[in-house]
Amino acid sequence: MIQISDVAKSFTLHNQGGVVIDVLAGAEVSVAPGECVALTGVSGAGKSTLMRMIYGNYLAGSGSIVIDGVDVARAEPREILALRRETLGYVSQFLRVVPRVPTLHVVAEPLLLTGVDLAEAHDRARAILARLNLPERLWGLSPTTFSGGEQQRVNVARGFVCAFPAMLLDEPTASLDGANREVVLSLIEEAKARGAAMVGIFHDEAARDRVADRQIDVSTFLPERPGP
Repeated sequence: MIQISDVAKSFTLHNQGGVVIDVLAGAEVSVAPGECVALTGVSGAGKSTLMRMIYGNYLAGSGSIVIDGVDVARAEPREILALRRETLGYVSQFLRVVPRVPTLHVVAEPLLLTGVDLAEAHDRARAILARLNLPERLWGLSPTTFSGGEQQRVNVARGFVCAFPAMLLDEPTASLDGANREVVLSLIEEAKARGAAMVGIFHDEAARDRVADRQIDVSTFLPERPGP
């Protein structure tokens, strides 16, 4: 479902005299349906950079990132948008929403984009918000004013409200109490059971050990530094 082959990435710091920072080289990751692969490595190893390339937020310098037959490294923007709408879900650790849009609509939006009618989309959004213990009194409010843990539950609800065939999980249990952490881990296990291919970053080692089938140390993809 997800096949990353010989991917490299560098950043050019134009405001620092054009200095080039090499981040990744020769990255290789494959994820089968029903499998969860955890990206590990020290801070700065490139985990988040690789995740953003898979989602199409960063352009790969070279190599291929094929998701369900679409090479994100070479796809047109309309193809990437279609992939996100139909195939690739993303649970971020940061909430990015339009201000004043009610939480219920924020969570239902991925369903509406796939053609689900408004009533069903709202019903499914209500169900997953209730499962994640977000109080009903908050559903009509914008999540921009919520606590960190409440915002994270909105992120999780939005990511899991559709049965995406592939998913990216960026610290899905961050800021969560024990009960809601358990709900999120159950959602991940259920998604794996229905065949979703998942790539995740988990600083919660117990959560990672529970849901990840394999771990890939992104530090092994660090480019070689020239000697002194």
